[in-house]
Amino acid sequence: MAPKRRRTGSGAPLNKRGRGWVMGNMQRGATRPEKSAPRRHWFTSALRAGVMLAAATAAQLAAGFVFMPAQAREVELAAGRTSATVKVSIGKSESVRTGESFSEVIVSDPDVADAIPLTDRSLSVLGKKIGTARVSVYGEARKLVGVYDIEVSYDTSRLGSELAQRFPHARFRVSSVNGRIMLGGTAPTAVMVDQAITIAKQFGADVINSVKVNSPQQVMLEVRFVEASRSAGRDLGVNWQVVQDRLASTGNGIQAATGVTGLLSGAAPFGTILGSMLGNGVKADVLVKALEERGIVRRLAEPNLVALSGDTASFLAGGEFPIPVASNLGNVSVEFKKYGVGLSFTPTVLGDGVINLKIEPEVSQIDPTTTITVGAITIPALIVRRANTTVELRDGQSFAIAGLLQAINTADQKQLPWLADVPILGALARSASYQKKETDLVIIVTPHLVRPARPGDVLRTPLDNSRPANDAEFFLLGQAEITVPMERRIKSISDGRAPAIGHILDVPKGENYVSRQIISK
Repeated sequence: MAPKRRRTGSGAPLNKRGRGWVMGNMQRGATRPEKSAPRRHWFTSALRAGVMLAAATAAQLAAGFVFMPAQAREVELAAGRTSATVKVSIGKSESVRTGESFSEVIVSDPDVADAIPLTDRSLSVLGKKIGTARVSVYGEARKLVGVYDIEVSYDTSRLGSELAQRFPHARFRVSSVNGRIMLGGTAPTAVMVDQAITIAKQFGADVINSVKVNSPQQVMLEVRFVEASRSAGRDLGVNWQVVQDRLASTGNGIQAATGVTGLLSGAAPFGTILGSMLGNGVKADVLVKALEERGIVRRLAEPNLVALSGDTASFLAGGEFPIPVASNLGNVSVEFKKYGVGLSFTPTVLGDGVINLKIEPEVSQIDPTTTITVGAITIPALIVRRANTTVELRDGQSFAIAGLLQAINTADQKQLPWLADVPILGALARSASYQKKETDLVIIVTPHLVRPARPGDVLRTPLDNSRPANDAEFFLLGQAEITVPMERRIKSISDGRAPAIGHILDVPKGENYVSRQIISK
């Protein structure tokens, strides 16, 4: 776009003289003009400035901006310099003062900024659009008076005031970098940071987040991978179909995930059983332990992962098998494919203790019945059961993902040659066996809000309340481990002295009684 030129008069600079603004180079000692001339020139200049200001205001309104009055701060060229940098917010103006009188103003990019002369030595720069522009000011005989590099950015002061009012406990810093809003400082929680970013995007679409959370919340996720028989409901001897209609109100989404109710006559899917019991308040630990004792279910893995709010934690219990990969040059390289029980989750702590979870569990195993042979290399396939979901829970609440079914049908037939093909009598010379196995993979997830232990706190292990039995305790009492209550009973029967413990150093130290025994020894 062509530069925009503005003149303050008929080629001559404006000078302050007397009661009004008059045109011409009035030297000292010159004859004072008639009163009608200054009034006429003053009225013409005022009318011209008003028209220019109204046109600039209409242009801002058409562009969607509101024209703000010029700020009290003025930018003035230092002595001996002809250039300066002026930073102005979008939709606002900045007053600029020159060292000499000027008669013409040229704006390199009128779409970014506009310059409106106020007097013969000052002008107002208005920011229109994010970007940079250059304002050149000329005096008599096209003499360069000054050059101003205009940087139009977002109104960060208004955004900073809005954030300070909404979040008094946070310390946000707002700045503008290359036409983008940079949000810095510190905040108490990650939820507050997300809300601040949402507000900042109302001022500018591109926001850089560099806010640090003072005390980031940590989330521990207890996950249980349980594989159950498809006919678990029949094995338990309970009619779980009665409570199936209540699943829609439990909020665990199991009914939508399974969708296989009624595949087996008289047997409810294990996910349906689990969902109904969790919905009725039964704890997941009690349920899984009871079913495991009956031999109905078996645990594949039980990882506990801890991650910061907003970060991702992953887990894999399995292995990797090699896969040959050919390159474009004919070389063969080896890549490894993971299999086993895997988990990846991203927690986000919201307000009021609500935890948003993005969880991706996966269970895979090598399938030797499906292979691909390339040359002399045999590559097996994988049987994968994978889920991807997002839920919101409170601390200690559990939800289950079910319906990841696997069906294995095998048929084994043995027969005698020739005789088995004889009609009717051939049935006596052959035998057939059929096996059908259906398993349901259930993933139980329980999040907890946790904090690190304080310095000096002792973290207990399952071995803290027991110790290995010595020879006398093992053969006489038939105990492989001695717990704290049993230790007290032994002391009450004997003379009160603790028995000799020769390998307690291999056990992590627990309560004080272990330390006393080591010292006495």
